[in-house]
Amino acid sequence: MTSTTSTLTSTFDPFSGSAPRWYAIPAHRPFLDDLAAGVLAWLGDQPPETLSDATLLLPNRRAARAFTAALSRLGGDRPVLLPQVRPLGDLEEDEAPFAPGELGLDLPPAISPLARRFEMARLVAAHDPRAATSPLHALEMADALGAFLDSCQIEEVPDLGLVASLAGADLAQHWLESAAFLAIAVDRWPIRLAELGLMDPAARRTALLRRLAETWDARPPTTPLIVAGSTGTAPAAAAVIGAAARAPQGCVVLPGLDLDLSIDAWNAVDEQHPQGALKRLLERHDIARERVSVWAGSEIPSASARRRLIAEALTPPKATADWRDTIDAMAREPGDPIIEGLDGLTLIPARAEEEAAAVAAVLMREALETPGKTTALVTPDPLFARRVQARLSRWGLEADSSAGSPLSITPVGVLLALMADLVGEPFSGASLLALLKHPVVHLGLDDRTLARRARMLELLGLRGPRPADWTAVQRQLDRARLPRFERPRTDAWLAQVDEGESLLTPLRTALDPWLDLFAAGPVTVDAATTAMVQAIERLSRDETGATDGAWRGAEGEAAARMLSGLIADGAGLQPLSGADFARLISGMLASEVVRTGGAAHPRLFILGAIEARLARADRMILAGMEEGVWPRGAPIDPFLSRPMRKALGLPPPERRIGLSAHDFAQSACASEVILLHTERRGGQPSVKSRWLWRLETLVGGAGRALPGRADILAMARALDAADSAPPPTLLPAPRPAPTPPVHLRPRRLSVTRIEEWVRDPYATYARFILGLEALARPDERVDARLRGTAIHAALEQFAEAWPTLDPATAEATFVDLYLDQLRDGGMPDAALAREVVLARNVAGWAVGFETQRRADGAAILIEQRGVMEFDAPREPFRLSARADRLELHDGRLTVMDFKTGAAPSWKQVHTGFSPQLSLTAAIARSGGFPGLGTPEPERLLYVTVTGRRPPATEVDRSGDAQKKDPQPISVTVDDALAGLNRLIATYERADQAYVSRAAPQYAQRAFSDYDHLARVREWSVADEAEGPE
Repeated sequence: MTSTTSTLTSTFDPFSGSAPRWYAIPAHRPFLDDLAAGVLAWLGDQPPETLSDATLLLPNRRAARAFTAALSRLGGDRPVLLPQVRPLGDLEEDEAPFAPGELGLDLPPAISPLARRFEMARLVAAHDPRAATSPLHALEMADALGAFLDSCQIEEVPDLGLVASLAGADLAQHWLESAAFLAIAVDRWPIRLAELGLMDPAARRTALLRRLAETWDARPPTTPLIVAGSTGTAPAAAAVIGAAARAPQGCVVLPGLDLDLSIDAWNAVDEQHPQGALKRLLERHDIARERVSVWAGSEIPSASARRRLIAEALTPPKATADWRDTIDAMAREPGDPIIEGLDGLTLIPARAEEEAAAVAAVLMREALETPGKTTALVTPDPLFARRVQARLSRWGLEADSSAGSPLSITPVGVLLALMADLVGEPFSGASLLALLKHPVVHLGLDDRTLARRARMLELLGLRGPRPADWTAVQRQLDRARLPRFERPRTDAWLAQVDEGESLLTPLRTALDPWLDLFAAGPVTVDAATTAMVQAIERLSRDETGATDGAWRGAEGEAAARMLSGLIADGAGLQPLSGADFARLISGMLASEVVRTGGAAHPRLFILGAIEARLARADRMILAGMEEGVWPRGAPIDPFLSRPMRKALGLPPPERRIGLSAHDFAQSACASEVILLHTERRGGQPSVKSRWLWRLETLVGGAGRALPGRADILAMARALDAADSAPPPTLLPAPRPAPTPPVHLRPRRLSVTRIEEWVRDPYATYARFILGLEALARPDERVDARLRGTAIHAALEQFAEAWPTLDPATAEATFVDLYLDQLRDGGMPDAALAREVVLARNVAGWAVGFETQRRADGAAILIEQRGVMEFDAPREPFRLSARADRLELHDGRLTVMDFKTGAAPSWKQVHTGFSPQLSLTAAIARSGGFPGLGTPEPERLLYVTVTGRRPPATEVDRSGDAQKKDPQPISVTVDDALAGLNRLIATYERADQAYVSRAAPQYAQRAFSDYDHLARVREWSVADEAEGPE
């Protein structure tokens, strides 16, 4: 991964001298390149097949692949048979050095991770009351228990029975309960494993490594053996390392051992220090640091100043009392190590994660301008790695990322999550739409037919209030066939409804078995997973009959592997409800990683902190230099306190920090290193990494500062900065003022649309001239709007049925009418329960209202339609109204409108911004309502119905009852009619524009259906969220 090479002019024999043989490659050297160069130097002029007998153990598979590549690269044209390169952390039984496998013949096979997790959850549920009632809590406890047992097995705790003795210790109650639970677990879990004929993976791996070490000690291998790059944190691995060092042709190569650290500092090295793991390894084998030699070629002093700078910055705190003297002494040396160490070291602070990701991407892109130059981004934050990957796509680049992607964000993962949500949440139109539009879903149809039918089903059946079930979807499709505005639907419209409805049958056939699975109660995980797989295959069946579309490619294989594991091992977990199964799938999708490979750039790499061990590139970008990120905080053990861990012989949590420090030190010693620090994370100020603090403190003590790259920071910010001279298409839009041809302007409107015309002419333009109507949202919240519609409908039906109602049951009748309207509108049962109190309050008022209003024998007209035509400058104008209620008392007319919100103010009525009732009275006065005659208006009443106390209020807006600017009702009606004539005349002029929000203070709603078309947010000065008065 690096272009750096080493040229050796002399031969080198790592196996000369007496055993044990310990070597080190300093942190500033490219470890794998130096290791390969040393191996080639040892090979010398020997035959190419000499290496094939050698075995090299490296920490992980990535390091093994990188070493093989380095060996081939440095070997040039020289023919070489590669040695056996194996990962020490993931050895296979059938591979060297275990082959032919005799070490594990008597060991049971390892239990699969998923089966272990489920079996442990069952064990936890049997002894924890909360876990017994919450399967997901049982899984969380099982994960913590598994981690505890793993740590005990890796550290080879000799007697787990010690846990029982902790329960009687002088500890807090929580820890006593934890100890008691662990005592049960460590007693019962081995019994369960024996019943299954299996063993824990960590215990098995530890046993194999321990047996390998013992075998090598008893019968040392006679072929060349090198263990390189490992810090030996696990005792069994340390034993293998020691055995290799003692073999006749064996040696160990340590990564980054600091041979120049002072004796005092070395003695003060603790768990959190970068050298902590290496110090423990040497002490375990009674090897003095002075006995460790430098690996061939690594003694070249280039860039050693950086290594010294980093080592001094991370010196144990106990050894920093004389830092001032140390800094002065370093300054007096020829070629000040601090100044030389800063050469190639850069710090770039970013304001937030997005800016840091942009900086990292720019740095990687810049490096490509230099032929052959490699770049590696090292970060322990996988989310940041994905952000950088996304930024690189700006230039069509993709880095080779070790982190991969969570299965949850891949198309197949999204499909699995959608399927799980169908049983984890109530029936949802939005979820059905997401399924229908998923690229894997075909339902046996070609893409074009499916898209067309899905669009019709969406528009006519799935938009609007959240459907409770399939019946609600069918009911909405049936309503789409009903006449609109008393006009029958066209044949083309009905054909579209049929097309949307035709998709219901295959969709229900695919989903009903899955949706009904949990109706009878919890279901076992294996049965639920099997049913989900079958449903997915029914959904994904294409026009050729193939059903494997979801399982293709890397992500499909990962999903199939995960689901196969659930089917194979799911019976071990207690049955789950639909909601718990959905949460289980969600958690597994997030933890499952997909590595797709693909067209990654050969010189760009994104590595996690662990994957970056031993890796080296020409430019190393170390991101996440914040506390809690790098290093991560010490993990919290839910079962064991620090004293309890110490009593069991487990390492302290800080050991992980020491390993992270070693990883950081290795990477920071590269020739070109760029440190990225984010000043704010998650919107909160961050704290600099302790290593960065110490580095800045040391450099600052020498009167220096870490160099920056203002040019890179400026470039990253400029990429997303607003253009100082944006193109016209990106300029803020002016307030729209369209002037359509006069002959296209509306000549017929209802009284409610007249109000909209006065307040927001652009809405009238969009609705009646452009013919645009707002679409309902899928699963739209229906509480407020539906409540108003239901109140209107219930009052209408109640008034019409009043003459035949029994007074004793009238209130109950109204309650039933109201709740039926809500139910038909899609309100869920949980919300309906809250509406009962409102319904009863309104019912009592409605009975009294009807009794009082009918006492004098008044004629009552409900929801009557009236029309009025009158001359206008160009041609007659048709005004219509649908009156909620008209009452004729002794020949005088009362016009009523029911509202669930606030009634308009008298100022709005008087100034013509709310002319609804005034114009309705004018239509009635002109004889526009059939059977009503030409009555003179007497009252204009708004009845606000809230269901609270009082349940309803009558608001008179006739004019003669007003305290301010009173006037006769006839004048109110005449003024409204005259205002309408002026409005019509104004818009007869060709230059009169339909301006957006002409009177925002009187807008009927804070947000119009057409505000996004008018781009209100771009030109409005204020939020204009006053709403109705």
